[in-house]
Amino acid sequence: MAKDIEVQGEHGGGEYSAKDYTDPPPAPLIDAEELTKWSLYRAAIAEFIATMLFLYVTVLTVIGYKHQSDPGASGADAACGGVGILGIAWAFGGMIFILVYCTAGISGGHINPAVTFGLFLARKVSLVRALLYMVAQCLGAICGVGLVKGFQKAYYVRYGGGANELSAGYSKGTGLAAEIIGTFVLVYTVFAATDPKRSARDSHVPVLAPLPIGFAVFMVHLATIPITGTGINPARSFGAAVIYNKDKAWDDQWMFWVGPFIGAAIAAAYHQYVLRASGAKAMGSFRSNA
Repeated sequence: MAKDIEVQGEHGGGEYSAKDYTDPPPAPLIDAEELTKWSLYRAAIAEFIATMLFLYVTVLTVIGYKHQSDPGASGADAACGGVGILGIAWAFGGMIFILVYCTAGISGGHINPAVTFGLFLARKVSLVRALLYMVAQCLGAICGVGLVKGFQKAYYVRYGGGANELSAGYSKGTGLAAEIIGTFVLVYTVFAATDPKRSARDSHVPVLAPLPIGFAVFMVHLATIPITGTGINPARSFGAAVIYNKDKAWDDQWMFWVGPFIGAAIAAAYHQYVLRASGAKAMGSFRSNA
């Protein structure tokens, strides 16, 4: 079990803390030297490929479900109804589990600009790396949805291209709140699953970090598919909007960026300054030095 141990000095004049885990040092805000390292570009390529595969499989699942459940479609089995919302949620959560598992050791397995943004705010990645990741993720998403359209153009256009849009009957405020809360759940899970303190404390429990992250995506999709189709990933929403290119998808696009970024920022602040008490530790260190 990981634990902080405070030991009183011989004459009560001091304390020190012993712990069996190590927090990595904060990433530099701007690390220009990273641009000269192949490891950065290799990580960006991994993010590109992972996001492309993520969009390819998940958007195909969405379109396949809509085709199978369309009673007017030729050859569609209306009685079956396709994989349903549960199947779509499993496709998104399962792909995140697979891809995070595959890329975590190379790029950290972000596959989502909101996750990258939250980790940047927590000083886990530099600004240079964060920006390059976001560009790679968005390009990968565009390519992934482009592959879907290339293979199934007729179905793609007919069934909405897997684009995220606010559903009828919901206000923009409700859609934005759904994206904020959903992304908070995801990014909070990312921080908790990758926390070095948790890794040390729960070292006897063989649980892979990608597993709870995938389950977080799965659960959020179950809750918010009826509201926004579930974005919680700006690259996913942007890639689908670029290829589908319809007014409704673009009109609602803002909430699939603003909501996830707000949710990621709240999750980063909550984990770093409340659960890990980084602010209190910094203040205590400042007072001790004074």
